[in-house]
Amino acid sequence: MSVISDIAAELAADARTAAMAPVESVKDAKYTLEGIREGRVSPATVLKTAGITLGAAVVVALLLFPLYWVAVGAFSGTGASLYSSSGIRLWPADPTIEPFLWVIGDLIVPSYRISLGLGGYEVFLQTPELTFLDVSQYGVTETSEFKRFFANSLTVAIPTVLLAMCLIVPSAYALSRRQFIGRSKVLYGYVLFTQIGGGLGVALLIALYALFVQFGFNDSKLALSAYYAATAVPFNTWLLKTYMDGIPVSYEEAAMIDGAPSWKIVTEIILPLSKAGLATVFIFTFLTGWTEFVVAQTLLSTDNYTLPVGLYSLVGRYSIPWARFSAFALTFAAPIMLIYLFAQRYIEGGLSFGGMEG
Repeated sequence: MSVISDIAAELAADARTAAMAPVESVKDAKYTLEGIREGRVSPATVLKTAGITLGAAVVVALLLFPLYWVAVGAFSGTGASLYSSSGIRLWPADPTIEPFLWVIGDLIVPSYRISLGLGGYEVFLQTPELTFLDVSQYGVTETSEFKRFFANSLTVAIPTVLLAMCLIVPSAYALSRRQFIGRSKVLYGYVLFTQIGGGLGVALLIALYALFVQFGFNDSKLALSAYYAATAVPFNTWLLKTYMDGIPVSYEEAAMIDGAPSWKIVTEIILPLSKAGLATVFIFTFLTGWTEFVVAQTLLSTDNYTLPVGLYSLVGRYSIPWARFSAFALTFAAPIMLIYLFAQRYIEGGLSFGGMEG
């Protein structure tokens, strides 16, 4: 729990830093202007820094333009398109939030009947139904199935993380800290499985589908999670293993001298020091179950579609509802963007110390 509490505390600190960023920027600007007036700061240095910052802002704006373009389409009217005969539209033609209301649908907490036994009598209590958003009041007559797709994605991604982490963490520790027969061959095998793709990947998909159909798992979200976990294990085990390699062995030796058992060394020394690598592996594994499309579309029926397959189902045969498609895509991508925004420190640290940088 100490690892989780440390990560939560650092995420809270990141949120406070992000909230105070505008105030700090104003303070830095005032300090720089005072430095220029007093001669402590060279105007040429300020101009050079401003030019570099402006260039970086232009590059970032170009990289984020596709996302902005999709957002323009999401806030446009239902019959709008992402492009027109006059070129790319930089502002919604008819700004509206109707596509997003169509995506999220009604926000209602249903009523529940609670049974209580009091004095030998059974008393029933009915909780009221709470409506936080009724989209029909905003002209939305039908809604998407986003909430069902969202629930399906969660029931696939969460077991994927649990199954994968139960294999990745002990495997990475064993490969990093223990010597056993065949260790090098296991490591080479992990590298081999991280490189499987192309025609072999297609063949494996066909074989996987045949096996799942034969054993009746072709519409099982848990079986799909097991498959995702299996595909996530090789790369993420190698990544976490190389991260643990950077932890000094002297820490473990000192704990052993003090009489600490092996399980305590792992839980109180190795795992807390590996939190950047653990966070990186956790995110990569979660995204495996959250964003995968091909296998999910192949194995799942319509009722069990995950978010990527649900998004694809919006594509019509002759036309695409671009506004709703864009709103669905942005809502689907929002959790991923938030994860990367607040966890970029751990991702960068996990990749660099894990030997994956560059």
